[in-house]
Amino acid sequence: MKRMVKTWVLGLAAIMALVCLLAPRAAAQGDGSITGQLFDVAGKPWAEIGMQAVSEQGAKQETKTDKDGNYAFRNLRSGVYTLFVILPAPNPPYEIKCRVQGGQETKISPNFKEIVGKQGAEAAEQVKKQEEEKKKFEGMKEHFAAATALLEQEKAAKAELQKAAPDQRDAAKAKLLDLSTQTAAEFTAAQKAAPEKDTNQHLLWAKLGEAYDVGGRNDEAAEAYKQAVTAAEAIPSLKGPQLAGYYNNLGNVLARAGKVDDAKAAYTKSAEVDPANAATAWRNFGISLYNANRLADAIEPLQKATELDPKNAQAFYLLGASLLMKMTTKRVGDKDQVQLAPGTVEAYQKAVDLDPNGPWGAQAKQGLTDLQAMGAGIDAKVNMKKKKS
Repeated sequence: MKRMVKTWVLGLAAIMALVCLLAPRAAAQGDGSITGQLFDVAGKPWAEIGMQAVSEQGAKQETKTDKDGNYAFRNLRSGVYTLFVILPAPNPPYEIKCRVQGGQETKISPNFKEIVGKQGAEAAEQVKKQEEEKKKFEGMKEHFAAATALLEQEKAAKAELQKAAPDQRDAAKAKLLDLSTQTAAEFTAAQKAAPEKDTNQHLLWAKLGEAYDVGGRNDEAAEAYKQAVTAAEAIPSLKGPQLAGYYNNLGNVLARAGKVDDAKAAYTKSAEVDPANAATAWRNFGISLYNANRLADAIEPLQKATELDPKNAQAFYLLGASLLMKMTTKRVGDKDQVQLAPGTVEAYQKAVDLDPNGPWGAQAKQGLTDLQAMGAGIDAKVNMKKKKS
């Protein structure tokens, strides 16, 4: 019998009261005993199970059953005792009340096969259900582990695709699609194998979304992330950074698919459920739109991001670059003069100030130089500003 005991024992709430009718008290007060043999749910001797005998005054003796399930408590004073069978976690101890008489041996042999049998068909069904749930959980873990390993391979394949030479791209795409399909199949199998009321469904949906996302399958990724959001919202403790992350991922794929309004709604929810990281949500929205070459749409979320986090050089650089979409020209005499959208130069300059020696500062500085060459009316001193020590 494995040490793991099924949670059918949880249903045995009633305490068996065994009141032994014994002969009159013997002269000795401390030579009573409780002995017996413990049997498991199969009716076989149950070895190495903890036992306790506790008197009404709180005096306690402890022992374990031997290889044949036998146990004994000796040198007990007369009185009423509670015998505890210490069942493996998460089950509570099983209690039996009995009376000990000095000079007498009290025999108690709990047989859990009989105990469970007395609970009727309901208890037997519960045991069966617990076994099934355990098997499902183990199956879910196996599929999840396989899917996680495949997801790492999928990410590596995507990196290879991005570096692949033109004549190798078709093969790299096929490899990525195949791995994405395998990964999604394993995460789906994990979902089906999960116990009926498993609270990890939100994670399984999110990982499935990631598998589709890495594979560039935006519609399928969006649907999986929506399911992750729904499952997570049903768990109050997840209404924070984790839920915000699911909304953020949903916004990423929606923006990539060109569904700007839907993406904005997802990023807005991300910011609402995790206000501390709202700037990140809006910045990610701006980045997604920028990467999709929707620079005009990227302006608003990037403005929000810079307002909430005025120390992020990347957001300021992307804002300046996006504002170029609003650049116009004005005819002055026989020449066209460049007219920049308000805030363009300031955004670039802020990126330079925040990241003077980094990539964003360098790109922003180059942007200012290019604008100056175009005759945008930028003071030459702006992008020649001395670096702060």
